[in-house]
Amino acid sequence: MAKFVRYSGPRGVQYGRTDGFGMVEALTGPAWMGGQPTGDTFDIREIRLLAPCEPSKIVCVAHNFPGHARERKTKDPRMPLIFLKPPSAVIGTGDAIVLPRSAKRVEHEAEIGIVIGRRCHRVTAAYARGFGSGVTCVNDVTARDIQEAEGGYFLRAKAFDTFCPIGPWIEEGPVDIGNTNIRCVVNGEIRQKARGDEMLFDPWQIVSYVSSIMTLLPGDIVVTGTPAGVGTLQAGDTCDVEIDGVGRLRNPVVQEA
Repeated sequence: MAKFVRYSGPRGVQYGRTDGFGMVEALTGPAWMGGQPTGDTFDIREIRLLAPCEPSKIVCVAHNFPGHARERKTKDPRMPLIFLKPPSAVIGTGDAIVLPRSAKRVEHEAEIGIVIGRRCHRVTAAYARGFGSGVTCVNDVTARDIQEAEGGYFLRAKAFDTFCPIGPWIEEGPVDIGNTNIRCVVNGEIRQKARGDEMLFDPWQIVSYVSSIMTLLPGDIVVTGTPAGVGTLQAGDTCDVEIDGVGRLRNPVVQEA
């Protein structure tokens, strides 16, 4: 299956598709919006990968892995507990996660992101799969000390610039999320590891639920929750989010100047 990318190259910012190893074929626009090949090809080593889409919103699910709910000392939710991250938090693979001066404890959260391929409004779980264009890696970076100081509220703790790395590309379906392994590796050390079938709520059930509340637009991302093992990031770290069959999202960590 193709990997859809967004990149900066000799002709500026473009969308494309690749096998992830050699050449990138330029497209006239996002594949989920009908982008067609332009005839241009580039060596993937000659371009800079950007976040593979430009979402109008990033909808995240909290405590969807029981192990993470336990480490946060919360009960398993009876329905998906959702919150939003702003598009201004999005960065791509290779871009730096910037630790803000106002935060004392910033943590990684490796997650699977479903990229929406067409307008999605009040769809059933049975049909939700047909509205996804593919799967990508997401790091739901969180200023945990701020979240705890504000009574567990999500918005400010998760909304800082650079707090939503996405990429390196969108793996075109079908991806069997239930049989997929997700890992977070910091400086070569595995900190988080889980299978997709450990989620409390099935990813397509989540898409259906979100679509009953808000209309999802092409390029939006539904992020399906993080497993146990979240940990602190320090300046100088390198943080990888890996999803089998999808790819590896790698970001260095720096301190705000």
